[in-house]
Amino acid sequence: MSRMHSKRKGSSGSRRPLATKNPEWVTQSADEIKDLVAKMAGEGFTMAKIGLVLRDQYAVPNVRLATGMSMKDICVEKGVKFELPEDLSNLMKRAVELHEHVKLNKKDLHNLRGRHLIESKIRRLAKYYKREGILPETWAYSLSAATLQVE
Repeated sequence: MSRMHSKRKGSSGSRRPLATKNPEWVTQSADEIKDLVAKMAGEGFTMAKIGLVLRDQYAVPNVRLATGMSMKDICVEKGVKFELPEDLSNLMKRAVELHEHVKLNKKDLHNLRGRHLIESKIRRLAKYYKREGILPETWAYSLSAATLQVE
């Protein structure tokens, strides 16, 4: 598969070992894990951070194998709502950081182009989320709004 904004081919990523059932050494039940996920999501943790905490502190290697549901499905079931999808908010954070960098370094045209590419990814992703009904149709990306949301 090729990369989005270059002429090169992409490198393949690592894959998890094929596992079909939860390991026996996981001590928490599925309901306990669901409650932990909902509690941490309510406190404002991102999905990635929740996965790291569950792996490192609670010895849960894979939430999907332990509960039969993804973290997003657990949050929907428990009624925890995120303002923006995590991938979109991460891209907006990167765009804001690059904007601050380019504001200080006006001749850094490579990073200016990088910011434009990130913003195009944001617009493309927003179009998808609007089509799927995750974002409202009136939502529009702007750098000033992204700056406020990141802070």
